[in-house]
Amino acid sequence: MPIHVKIGDDVSSNTGNVTVKPEWLRVKAPQMQRVGNVKGILRDLGLNTVCEEASCPNIGECFNAGTATFLIMGPACTRACPYCDIDFEKKPKALDPTEPDRLAEAVRRMNLNHVVITSVNRDDLPDGGASQFAGCIAAVRQVSPKTTIEVLIPDLCGNWNALAAILAAEPEVLNHNTETIPRLYRRVRPQGSYERSLELLRRTRELAPWVYTKSGIMAGLGETHDEVIEVMQGLRAVDCDILTIGQYLQPSAKHLGVNDFVTPEQFDAWRQAGEAMGFLQVVSSPLTRSSYHAEQVRGLMERFPRSKG
Repeated sequence: MPIHVKIGDDVSSNTGNVTVKPEWLRVKAPQMQRVGNVKGILRDLGLNTVCEEASCPNIGECFNAGTATFLIMGPACTRACPYCDIDFEKKPKALDPTEPDRLAEAVRRMNLNHVVITSVNRDDLPDGGASQFAGCIAAVRQVSPKTTIEVLIPDLCGNWNALAAILAAEPEVLNHNTETIPRLYRRVRPQGSYERSLELLRRTRELAPWVYTKSGIMAGLGETHDEVIEVMQGLRAVDCDILTIGQYLQPSAKHLGVNDFVTPEQFDAWRQAGEAMGFLQVVSSPLTRSSYHAEQVRGLMERFPRSKG
């Protein structure tokens, strides 16, 4: 059984040619009416989504289902990770104090049971934007108290007081992606730190043991099966609950190239390995992204309830 489909001479990883994707990475065209409704709400309220800014392949499915992952403090990022399609800006704009209320209004209009809030990296801010995360959580709680909230946060440059401030706002899920294996960090995530990411998840469990922790890995950048397994073991060592694994896709010719396409069978093997390790949930498939089907966490919370007592 093949684990990877290698990029051949007729397929480019960094030359400007179009990458030929295998059949399992083809997505259906969305129903544009529903997609347009979601986009209309976002434009009306002046909100950004990672779905659009990061060119997610699942945007049609998610927008058609009426879900979106809100991108706050953006759309420009203070880091220039070579895999990411979000724009880089060394000195981004000041935070908008109306953003939390506008986001909460979008949650109300879309009648969301579960919302995912993520952000660009804001290394220019002393708290990395933790106060804005907390404000958004509070605003959503005010208008839609039954909506469960997941935050997908950056590493905050290791500011653990900032992490504590986000957790004090009591999101149900805290997600922080490890993104890749340690060997590839210098090339893939040069301003990040694998050890710092694990420490963030470890401290989250220590500070808020009732919160469900989550992380994600991209595949197809040259990692081996065993290296992915080692990252999974590292995440379980800090008691991470939920894992997502998906295929990296090159956003444009200027971005980091795809090394190989991982087969659905290999993704399923990683899912089985993760479940055997004790993750509460492993979502592993070529089109999986951090927030793909995130609303399913509500069922997980019912099966594995936690209290703050």
